[in-house]
Amino acid sequence: MPNIQPVSVDRHAKRCWQHATGYAFAAAEAAVPLAVAELSKAVMSLPIGFIEHSGLFTAVAVLGLQPGKNLFVARDGRWVGQYIPAAFRCYPFRLAQTAEGQQVLCIDEDSGLVTDGPAGENFFNEDGQPTQAVLDIINFIARFEQGRLAMAATCAVLQKHQLICPWPITLKSEAGEQQVAGLFQIDEAALNQLPDAALLEVRQAGGLPLAQCQLLSIQHLPALGGLSAAHAKAAEQAQAAQTILAGGNLDLAFLNEGGTISFRNL
Repeated sequence: MPNIQPVSVDRHAKRCWQHATGYAFAAAEAAVPLAVAELSKAVMSLPIGFIEHSGLFTAVAVLGLQPGKNLFVARDGRWVGQYIPAAFRCYPFRLAQTAEGQQVLCIDEDSGLVTDGPAGENFFNEDGQPTQAVLDIINFIARFEQGRLAMAATCAVLQKHQLICPWPITLKSEAGEQQVAGLFQIDEAALNQLPDAALLEVRQAGGLPLAQCQLLSIQHLPALGGLSAAHAKAAEQAQAAQTILAGGNLDLAFLNEGGTISFRNL
């Protein structure tokens, strides 16, 4: 479980933080919210869909088709896709809201990226002001939050005109077919039949680019099947290696017959 703490002089003045070197922290994220500004990049390599929460829709990058599984994170924590969603690029920082409604910068102190120094970036200068590295993080998260809120407003207009509908997805595997529930897509037929006044409202809200990106991104859905197969193969190989190691000692009897091991070409 993350240990989210507000960044403060009292708590972090003498501590340091490090940049994440991998994305193992996102391995359980099957979907992640998108900001408006990253649509044009996300659509090039990621399926885009909508999820519903408390009656409202959010545009997300679809990273897996099973809860708790991000297919774009390899076993060693590498990101295997072409585009990394912005929400993952500010880790281990995030914004949180206080009881008074104020947004504050927080950090996951259980991320392994907060240290007592000297390695890493300082949180604060000697005069108690945030360092430039922290200010850059704040600016990045603030821009993402603004883009996320703009995306929410756009989704609300699409929802108002009933342009978001269930996305029926069927997974085919050796075990048979499996239906994936909980994802939504643009209703292209309804979009094409919008009255002029409604179409204008959707366009002014930025709904047309979002709709077009979502429909175009559907072409990337089969890639999730390939990634799923790659993960399954990697898991099988890891299990086989573990079985071999657990099965006993390696047979080095050939060395008694004059064999040698050469590291010359490594």
